[in-house]
Amino acid sequence: MSSPAPHPRPPDDASPEGGGGAAPPLVRARSLLKRFGDFVAVDGIDFDVNRGEAFGLLGPNGAGKTSAMRMIGCTSRITGGDLSVLGLDPITDGPAIRERLGVVPQTDNLDVDLSAEDNLTIYGRYFGIPRGPLAAKVAEQLRFVQLAERRHDKVDHLSGGMRRRLVIARALLNDPELVLLDEPTTGLDPQARHLLWERLWELKAAGTSLLLTTHYMDEAEQLCDRLVIMDQGRIKDEGSPASLIAKHCTRDVVELRLATEVDRDEVLGAAGELDLRTETLPDRLLVYADDGDAVVPKLAASVDTAAVVSALVRRSTLEDVFLTLTGRTLVEG
Repeated sequence: MSSPAPHPRPPDDASPEGGGGAAPPLVRARSLLKRFGDFVAVDGIDFDVNRGEAFGLLGPNGAGKTSAMRMIGCTSRITGGDLSVLGLDPITDGPAIRERLGVVPQTDNLDVDLSAEDNLTIYGRYFGIPRGPLAAKVAEQLRFVQLAERRHDKVDHLSGGMRRRLVIARALLNDPELVLLDEPTTGLDPQARHLLWERLWELKAAGTSLLLTTHYMDEAEQLCDRLVIMDQGRIKDEGSPASLIAKHCTRDVVELRLATEVDRDEVLGAAGELDLRTETLPDRLLVYADDGDAVVPKLAASVDTAAVVSALVRRSTLEDVFLTLTGRTLVEG
């Protein structure tokens, strides 16, 4: 497998000082570095987050996504490089930046002994919102996340999906210019995930800028306008989900399960003659092709009919890109 192309540096004219008349990015990182002792968590990355877009940070555990988010959220100091958030310096302007951010952390740090409504009300007071407007904001956000009927319930009685929606409602109380979402749907069942996606889509449609990390490739495809794929603290590539799929994958992926290793080797030979990229997994063979349906009969012809246990043709996804760039080996960070 060939190495990915070097990550392209975002153009410097996207900065507030640059030309071209384009709006400055909400987040601008250049050679951003984060160390914890001898361990390099974020290793000199460059990226921009533009106003009105949903931008994703993807990567395996230990890739540096959360460390990057914490620097942007002004809860962890940068070790090196340059970072601006909302046109301000996180080192000197942390409180001013945090006032304009909404934050959805990985864990639901709600007060489980208080009601949903009281959790929002107490949080809103930290921003100095007057009592009357705050009550209206709390009611509005509870309606938005479909928890108005549960407003008097203690958080301890809410499901995991309801708690995540409540955390998002809390993050919106200060009318943030940028919402940071660190793995917003981890641990949720499919129904809860899709409901949360609907709420995030509505935010995006209303012009709210989103910066999220996620382990779910389908989530990134659904929500992100652009994203970076990180591994071991570095950016492997950047682009829209569609452009990354087109760059790193064929249109289709053929998944073949074969009866024996001899049959697999025969199919590999046939794929090689057709100049098709392949990947051998413990339980199946992947063949990358622009027209999977046309390729399957040609591959199957190289072995006995009974040798092909199953053949599946599917469209390439962002998960294929992710595994191509970061590998399939599980690395514990």
